[in-house]
Amino acid sequence: MAFARTCAVALVGVEGVLVEVQADLEPGVAAFTLVGLPDKSLTESRDRVRAAVVNSGVPWPQKKLTVGLSPASVPKGGSGFDIAVACAVLAAAERLDPRQTAEVVMIGELGLDGRVLPVRGVLPAVLAAADAGYRQVVVAEQNAAEAALVPDVSVLGVRSLRRLIAVLADEPLPEESDDTDAGLPGAARAGLTGLPAAPGLTGLLGEERPVDLADVAGQHRARHALEISAAGRHHLYFKGPPGAGKTMLAERLPGLLPPLSRKESLEVTAVHSVAGALPGGQPLVARPPYCAPHHSATMAALVGGGSGLPRPGAVSLAHNGVLFLDEAAECGAQVLDALRQPLESGHVVVARAAGMMRMPARFLLALAANPCPCGRHGSTGGGCECRPSAVRRYRARLSGPLLDRVDLRVAVAPLARSELAAIDGRAESTRVVAARVQEARERAAVRYAETPWQTNSEVPGHELRTRYPAVPGALADAEDDLERGLLTARGLDRVLRVAWTVADLAGHPRPTRGDVHTALELRTGIRRGSPPAEVPV
Repeated sequence: MAFARTCAVALVGVEGVLVEVQADLEPGVAAFTLVGLPDKSLTESRDRVRAAVVNSGVPWPQKKLTVGLSPASVPKGGSGFDIAVACAVLAAAERLDPRQTAEVVMIGELGLDGRVLPVRGVLPAVLAAADAGYRQVVVAEQNAAEAALVPDVSVLGVRSLRRLIAVLADEPLPEESDDTDAGLPGAARAGLTGLPAAPGLTGLLGEERPVDLADVAGQHRARHALEISAAGRHHLYFKGPPGAGKTMLAERLPGLLPPLSRKESLEVTAVHSVAGALPGGQPLVARPPYCAPHHSATMAALVGGGSGLPRPGAVSLAHNGVLFLDEAAECGAQVLDALRQPLESGHVVVARAAGMMRMPARFLLALAANPCPCGRHGSTGGGCECRPSAVRRYRARLSGPLLDRVDLRVAVAPLARSELAAIDGRAESTRVVAARVQEARERAAVRYAETPWQTNSEVPGHELRTRYPAVPGALADAEDDLERGLLTARGLDRVLRVAWTVADLAGHPRPTRGDVHTALELRTGIRRGSPPAEVPV
């Protein structure tokens, strides 16, 4: 009997589980048995591995072969186990030294001709291997840059099984032409072929968009709300008729957010890697992602799911970035209400028969909707023909519990001709506003330096009322609204959080009554006291 083992990684959501790949050869009728709860694509690896080994110039062992994947209770799927299975079999057949394969984690798919092909989810897989104490990882050449993002791990990127065998056996590297991938689409070389993101998603941005806040004419109140949203990570809701600029404003929100920290970049890259949504040639996502699913997206596409083990949805792909739902009132009511839990917790837990998965989902939500089905209700000049009952039903699609979690609600009115004609380059650019947002974030970071929080939206209300109080008397109007039922207890806490953000942008040490008035106006739409100072444009 001959036995050998190596290691691979099974992905459960965006987390990796180390799997020991064991190969056992015994005398008997030649057969290949794969055990350990594999799915269909993993079961087919028997044929891929056999063809790849033979086409790499190595004889296939004509014995009874059993390959086990341990722990057997963890569901395993995908083609990323191929090179681990091949090397375990070759080590059991004494073509490779079993000691050379035992301490190496191998992740990659095999082509029938022996090429090592890229797979998705390499970053979380290598992170799991590093956490388990492994320091040597073998991946496809196209995935090497992504795997190298994990510190203290030696990464070997290989192009073919023939070359991997030579490295592990300490033999001269075989000569191979550089046009191995000739004729293949660029996506295949980038590791994205056949790896679609979650269905129904559009607007995934891996690089900066050529949009600027200076392009927005007028809309001073909406621009101010956009700045507050970026500075404190407050959820935002734009309501107004078609053509008023709701989508135009929301698309410029990601440009106001600060760049991701190293930890945040790794979290975002891991999610996008699992979803197969990493941009080609860009292994690390450094800018906040922007995800804008179509209003017809299903609940599985939005929060995650699918057949078998669930996969990341739009809320996870927008982690540490912006999730924009345009025409939000056209989305399904159940789909929208599914956002309530991740908005509070910052993660989503999806349970299926095949298993349960916890995925990160700390995103900045931006909603945009028309006031009625035709979009003209309340507009100057009228023209709305919707019945009152139709208007009520349309607005009720955004439930009260969901809107209670949205800090900023802004009515976006159509532009007057004078505002459109006033465009002469004086409007503030994204760069200028982003600098103010960065300064406000830095003030909050200093204030919360010894706490687990980073932005005002994360701080519990009890802490804001006791540990970080506003100026005495500043909350009088907000407390009156609470008594009259215009605010919930959660709404009062969110008003205080927004007031802290307004204070950070203005450079105030604590929220003043004017800061609270601004926060109340942006939540209720009711102007309080003297109007706030006009935002410079």
